Amino acid sequence: MASSQEHTTLPLPAFEMPPRVAIISSPYYSDIAAGLLTGAKAALAQVDAEVTVIDVPGALEIPTAIVLADKSDRFDAYVALGCVIRGETTHYDIVAGESSRAIQTLGLGGFCIGNGILTVEDMDQAEARANPEKMNKGGGAAEAALHLLALSQKYRRRAPKGTGFQLASNETSKDIA
Repeated sequence: MASSQEHTTLPLPAFEMPPRVAIISSPYYSDIAAGLLTGAKAALAQVDAEVTVIDVPGALEIPTAIVLADKSDRFDAYVALGCVIRGETTHYDIVAGESSRAIQTLGLGGFCIGNGILTVEDMDQAEARANPEKMNKGGGAAEAALHLLALSQKYRRRAPKGTGFQLASNETSKDIA
């Protein structure tokens, strides 16, 4: 049984500046979304993150909202929060699979995203996973985003070193031409 397994939780990374994090949330199941959001905000508060919450209609819209928000250059990392509950049709498979695939694709492209989109069989499973006092999947998604951000900062490309030539403070490139 998965819930009886012990899990290793990494300590949260430290940041020189408070990280700017957008939580992209689908409040389709409002009680579930509220629990996920509470857990995510609590985790982000531990590192004094600047948090912006952006609501979208459903899980399929979350990856697109991340790309749109990223165009503003206001965010360092993203937390995707939502819930997809299996129903009687294949719609669950499409929404669960495509939202996850798109988030993974963005992550492989360099976005720092914690995926907290629940994919569950029923409301009881959703409630347990969204509850910050139980499984706290919202908090886990926020922590994942922070860890990816720390890795991104640690391994980012540095500016080219140049040739060692530096203009005097009163010179411009036109002066030396």
